Amino acid sequence: MIPFDIFLTSAAYAIVLGLLLYAAARPLLGILQQEGYAGGAFLKWYYHRGNEVRKRYLLLGLTSVLMTALLALCFSFAGDGVSTLLALLGFAGLCALFVYAFRAALKVPLRDTPRAVRLSIAYYILLAAVLYGVALAAYALASAIGHPLAFVLLRAVPFALAPSALPHLLAAANGMMLCYEVPHTHKFLRLAEKKLRESNCIKVGITGSFGKTSVKHFLQEILREKYRVIATPASYNTPVGIAKCVNDGGLDCEIFLAEMGARKRGDIAELCDMVCPSFAIVTGIGPQHLETFGSVSAIEAEKGVLAARAENVVLGASAKACDRPGALLAGRDFGAENVKLSPEGTSFDLVLGGERMQVGSALLGRHAAEDVALAAALAFMLGMTPGEIAARVPELGPVRHRLERIDSNGLVILDDSYNSNVQGARDAVETLKLFGGKKYVVTPGLVELGELEERENANLGAQLAGLDGVILVGETLVLSVRQGYLDAGGDDRALRVVPTLEKAQEILARELAPGDCVLFLNDLPDKYL
Repeated sequence: MIPFDIFLTSAAYAIVLGLLLYAAARPLLGILQQEGYAGGAFLKWYYHRGNEVRKRYLLLGLTSVLMTALLALCFSFAGDGVSTLLALLGFAGLCALFVYAFRAALKVPLRDTPRAVRLSIAYYILLAAVLYGVALAAYALASAIGHPLAFVLLRAVPFALAPSALPHLLAAANGMMLCYEVPHTHKFLRLAEKKLRESNCIKVGITGSFGKTSVKHFLQEILREKYRVIATPASYNTPVGIAKCVNDGGLDCEIFLAEMGARKRGDIAELCDMVCPSFAIVTGIGPQHLETFGSVSAIEAEKGVLAARAENVVLGASAKACDRPGALLAGRDFGAENVKLSPEGTSFDLVLGGERMQVGSALLGRHAAEDVALAAALAFMLGMTPGEIAARVPELGPVRHRLERIDSNGLVILDDSYNSNVQGARDAVETLKLFGGKKYVVTPGLVELGELEERENANLGAQLAGLDGVILVGETLVLSVRQGYLDAGGDDRALRVVPTLEKAQEILARELAPGDCVLFLNDLPDKYL
């Protein structure tokens, strides 16, 4: 039988050790949040070959068991309680070092939303409970063995196993919380759906493989000249994101713009059921998210749901598969022609409503003209004249991190760090080559392209040949980019591969001077570390 004092000391041991492990596991919570709290996707990420984060936790477990076992053995003469306390203090030091080393590892920090706080509490309780059980089991096993050293060595077991078990326990806690989160989220979504159905505002859905946020931003700025407009903020394009916009901000507007994202079949139908859009834009269709859809035809079918459900539709040139009677198709019914690019901006002929108007703006990149044309076509459908629309174009500014120009101490920074796509990357590199001085690019490659990932990253590498500096970040995709660059005749002396963005910035600080230009292309989400 286990003595009562062992129950008490094991409980204290579990509480303290649980706090230390929770602090070390905060980055995992951040990744799970980025995965939309999908436990299966989170574990798939964790066990992805070459995942540096998994290696860090395995290293923490290894160093922990070696250190705690050594401390416990060295001070076993002082008694079980003292040796255990010293082992805990040593582990606390390791956890502190781990947290410090990991402090800036996540580019998107964990947001302490109500759901994240609830999950954190449940996770800590589960951690403490498991550690309590393991501590008691270790004591019982040591008692059965009977050797004095067994008590010392078995106390090190939780230190060894816990870091490796952290992602699994997090996924388990997340699964347990679904019994509360699912009905809670359902209630939250139904409230937003009710508000949308009761509102008399015009609802516009915007989807596509790329350009959704930029088109939404341009459309909002154009429409503001004549209407009261509310748009989902940033890249909020999921049911929960749209519901948060509606429930927190209300619908005191004449037009509501809802960005609609999709990672699997059925996502667009769910969003259409919620928003009931009467107007729609499908910006374009490409291989983005091919990893989850499986084929481009599946992506076309999914994006086509919005085009079929809305009464009035605007389609990008690459969305021809969604064409239907009455739709406006880029290149046929409207468009951006005679596009001229420069380091100062983009000018083009806006063809709309049978009129041709020359317009210009400070927006960079060929795709910017196409995105403006899509927004202009929808504004035309909503009642604005071509002249009113053309007058708004010079006032348009870029969305943050979408080929945004930043001038810093004479250096030009092109920030295209938001998750990039094949066409957007091509246009960003084309824009970089317009600038004078030395031209550098920093990129980790392109993701979510499924079976096309290797080929498209090789193509990206080929496009980088001729630049003064190419810095590839990380391990995930850079081999394909590097090979494509070298196969296209790129200078291997201008090519560097570094593990982190911080290392890339150190190179830039040494080698760039006023008048030079650097493009940050596709700053990968943390789940691709």
